[in-house]
Amino acid sequence: MTVPNSRVRLVNQNAPNPSGHYVLYWMIATRRPNHNYALDRALELCAEFGKPLLVLEALRVGYLHASQRLHRFVIAGMADNAAAFRAMGVHYYPYIEPEAEAGRGLLRALSAQACAVVTDEFPCFFLPKMVARAGELLEKRLIAVDSNGLLPIRMTDRVFTRAFSFRRFMQQTIGSALSELPSAEPAQVPSLQKRVTLPKEIEHRYPPASTELLALDETALAKLPIDASVTPTATRGGWVAAKARLDEFVGQSLPLYGGSRNHPDSDTSSRLSPYLHFGHISPHQVFSAVMASEEWEPGQRSSKVTGSRAGFWGVGESAESFLDELITWRELGLNFCAHRGDYDQVSALPDWAQTTLDEHRSDPRDTLYSLEELELAKTHDPIWNAAQRELVREGRIHNYLRMLWGKLIYAWSPSPEQAAERMVYLNDRYALDGRDPNSYSGIFWVLGRYDRAWGPERPVFGKIRYMTSDSTRRKLRLSEYLATYGAPSAMASQTSLF
Repeated sequence: MTVPNSRVRLVNQNAPNPSGHYVLYWMIATRRPNHNYALDRALELCAEFGKPLLVLEALRVGYLHASQRLHRFVIAGMADNAAAFRAMGVHYYPYIEPEAEAGRGLLRALSAQACAVVTDEFPCFFLPKMVARAGELLEKRLIAVDSNGLLPIRMTDRVFTRAFSFRRFMQQTIGSALSELPSAEPAQVPSLQKRVTLPKEIEHRYPPASTELLALDETALAKLPIDASVTPTATRGGWVAAKARLDEFVGQSLPLYGGSRNHPDSDTSSRLSPYLHFGHISPHQVFSAVMASEEWEPGQRSSKVTGSRAGFWGVGESAESFLDELITWRELGLNFCAHRGDYDQVSALPDWAQTTLDEHRSDPRDTLYSLEELELAKTHDPIWNAAQRELVREGRIHNYLRMLWGKLIYAWSPSPEQAAERMVYLNDRYALDGRDPNSYSGIFWVLGRYDRAWGPERPVFGKIRYMTSDSTRRKLRLSEYLATYGAPSAMASQTSLF
């Protein structure tokens, strides 16, 4: 296939070098060997230049909140990728930093013999700055390719401030996007059979990940200088586990999703967000699996652009509800982060929200908690404590309770700015799907992003949407959830930073 131009961005203006020894794919966000536009583009270049492919997937130890939890999830994916690329005959270079800055210079060293370098486009965390800096340092052409959503993130320069307006835009444009899908199976390019031979000094200075590390050996992992107090969860990373989870969700939970997803006791959520965040699964693959289960044909899609959450795709209620989360809400966050550098700041809230928060900045709070008390779930509210314990133990919070979790952090914090900082810190440190556009959408929705002014105006909240644990208890089935996460015993294994 030909990768759409709307998904390809030249990071620098350097010319490619057709006489290079290989095409280098620097895999940083779309960490999978299939349904991957960046891999497709790299293979296009391999065919063009008649050269093999070298895939570099590196994992630093110095990123913010580096921990056993996040490392283990990513490394499981590296093990899957190693097996897949081996089967393809592609030279795969998994590099896991043994100490901070040990990997400095590896990308430049590998790019020296490359025809060109292809990497992944991702609109937040440290990745945009890292890619921009690489574009300045590398002497070869650097191309960033967007595999983030069903719609290209740079399809428009507009920043959408409401889900309704983005949904209308999606309904107008999704047809063309669905005609340009990434390859489910990478192309078989004859030049891949050529051998990649790297200078011995590169592998000596930057040794590829050991068999023990890729096997998630506890002793090998323990040697890495990362936060061991944020322990791994039972959720395994990688595209193999992601595909298994997708199949389980579509086969068992999807039919119940529309009516039960808000109830913690039902637990019909997809649990795909960590895999989407780390690029272990493609939204296109998820979309295709859901539509196959619905026996959907493109002709069932409505020709009317209404912005409505229901009825556009012509499938069942549960599938329509899930697709709205997968496409509208997820890609709304991608859009915001791609065009606003302050996506994780109060300054990015709509004017009405900033005004009402400022007007109620000095309102007395009934209760104030320190960040340490929040992190250790030491509040007076059993539902909030259970949600925080789920985050610490499992690396996730049930979707509905995540909203309540954020609303109460705001109510218990001295200022909107501190509330935002606390939500970002707790989510990014513990959540497997943290550090993601969708996470920042949820956090700042708490403070008014993508929402409207609500009445009556209240102390502290002003015109921000109001939520309480009492109303949540009345609405939701929570008894099993509270039985699981209501006790503090499992928190003892977690060590606070304080």
